[in-house]
Amino acid sequence: MQDVIVIGGGPAGVTAALKARELGASVALVERGRMGGTCTNDGCVPTRVLAKAARLVREAQHFEDYGLGGEKPTVDFPELMARVQQTVYAIHEKKQLVGHLEQAGATVYANAGDAHFVDEHTLELGDGTRLQGTKFIVCTGGHSRRVALPGSEHTITYNDLWSLTRLPRSIAIAGGAATGCQLASILAAFGVQVWLFEHAPRLLAREDQVVSRYVAEAFQQRGIRMITGAAVERIERRHEDCQLFYTDQNQTQTLAVEAVMMAIGWPGNVEALNLEAANVKTDHGYVVVNDFQQTSTPHIFAAGDITGRMMLVQSGGYEGRVAAENAVLGVGLPYKHLIVPHGGFTDPEYASVGLTEEQAHTVSGGYVAAVVPYGDLDRAVIDDHTEGACKLIVSQESHRILGAHIVGEQALEIVQLVAAGMAADMWVEQLAELEIAYPTYTSIIGLAARRLVQDLGVIPLAPQWHSLGQLPIAEWEQSQG
Repeated sequence: MQDVIVIGGGPAGVTAALKARELGASVALVERGRMGGTCTNDGCVPTRVLAKAARLVREAQHFEDYGLGGEKPTVDFPELMARVQQTVYAIHEKKQLVGHLEQAGATVYANAGDAHFVDEHTLELGDGTRLQGTKFIVCTGGHSRRVALPGSEHTITYNDLWSLTRLPRSIAIAGGAATGCQLASILAAFGVQVWLFEHAPRLLAREDQVVSRYVAEAFQQRGIRMITGAAVERIERRHEDCQLFYTDQNQTQTLAVEAVMMAIGWPGNVEALNLEAANVKTDHGYVVVNDFQQTSTPHIFAAGDITGRMMLVQSGGYEGRVAAENAVLGVGLPYKHLIVPHGGFTDPEYASVGLTEEQAHTVSGGYVAAVVPYGDLDRAVIDDHTEGACKLIVSQESHRILGAHIVGEQALEIVQLVAAGMAADMWVEQLAELEIAYPTYTSIIGLAARRLVQDLGVIPLAPQWHSLGQLPIAEWEQSQG
């Protein structure tokens, strides 16, 4: 009988197992296939390799501007996919997850096949082995949704990408959220003609409006055809192409492409678990948990994508730690996703943390927001990466940072500074006074913060300066209140 049995060897499961061992529990971790989860094997890691290759192709477009010669790169897709696998292997070798867990004292059942509950305290592995546990933490992740529509058998999903042997000439991607936008950006850089469909009125509908607008503008410049407010109805296979039928403004339209990819939704891996035997409730393909990561069966917890809450690597790891502490020490540590920087490796990148401006309308005491275009940033001009903008949102009453939304070069790195400031409960005045290195992309945060400090009236200005309207602010110009 193990104190804790963790199901799933991705970020949430590994973190949960290590934390439970740290707290003194006996632990077994069960993984149906290869350790590392979606993140390492066919998620963030391999996608980031493709994004790096796409960026190199785009950077070559600047050669002539900087006095460099050289032909435009071409994509050797088999070689690129080999690089993907090499990188995945290198990450596995670096992490050594099985060895790390075993060194910590956990028992690991890797490549165990689909595990399922026999009852509330018994788990059966794919080979028939049965494990008894006092507590369980379910961290089995999620998968690409195959939408049930006529002709769906002719489509591919994100998970099928890694088995392709060549690039399609053209592709329609259904789904304009994070996954669809990243793949659209990458494939377009490789020379694929991309159509991107989104049922909502705009791409990246859950992000701030500024993110959607700047990403859409960049995509348009790169030749990506975007069709928003449209619904894919059916797909028919005709010779070497797929005929896609979709509804746009109540009119049925057709499109012939070589491939159709579905990037709509990421349901949890609940099917094989036989959760009914453990009396664990699910809702729309996800395990239902409370703020303690506890399921409807009190001694069974869940963390990561399986919960359908904040489906990110960093959030899964944090949830895994919370689940382990509550399982071993007793329920008492709640967690809500409040400050979670996130984004996508599109070109240009986008990143967000905290409230969108739409959400900020509900904040007591009001808010102020500043949008600084990348063109105001010296480093962006130097590198010829002036696409994008940074929006900083601050409470008008407390001057605390409510959120930031960035589109542009190194956006995902820049947003971490804002997240750290929010976690430290910084005032915008403190952010404005940081001596951020010059010339860097991160200094756009200082520009936005100093603009807000002006707007909030913190800096005293002579009356004639007010008559000039909004004053330009340079990176090397530190206005002190």
